[in-house]
Amino acid sequence: MNIARPKAPPDSPPLADFKALLDPVNAIADTAPGFVWRLQDASGNATAIRIFEDGLMVNMSVWESVDLLWDFVYASDHLAVMRRRREWFERMEHFMCLWWVPTGHIPGVAEAEQRLTHLREHGPTERAFTFKRRFAPPDAAEPESKPSLT
Repeated sequence: MNIARPKAPPDSPPLADFKALLDPVNAIADTAPGFVWRLQDASGNATAIRIFEDGLMVNMSVWESVDLLWDFVYASDHLAVMRRRREWFERMEHFMCLWWVPTGHIPGVAEAEQRLTHLREHGPTERAFTFKRRFAPPDAAEPESKPSLT
């Protein structure tokens, strides 16, 4: 899950490039290896869905592994969009939160809020973590092998 506080209203000219990139990036995700599910509204994206009382935008997806999610985020055309995030969104200390879910489970926004709150209050743990500080799936002996962010 990642969250963002837009610098302008979602349908305003300053966010027009971001909105134009949503469908192409979502199409990359939808066909990426390891992709399972993503949060979306009737328009096919999640820009109208808000999280927490302060109305943060939320993007949430389920992947088969942290490594496959890493590959989508940092080794696909998604990276070009990530590099532009400061144009559209305010800087946030905790903008991303990862956690393991049982096979077949689709997390809801309330669950995402709880996990991010846990990360903010306790730092990375088995309950909520980041790419930089990962935890293995509950049934695994070793953490995943991708290098950490620096």
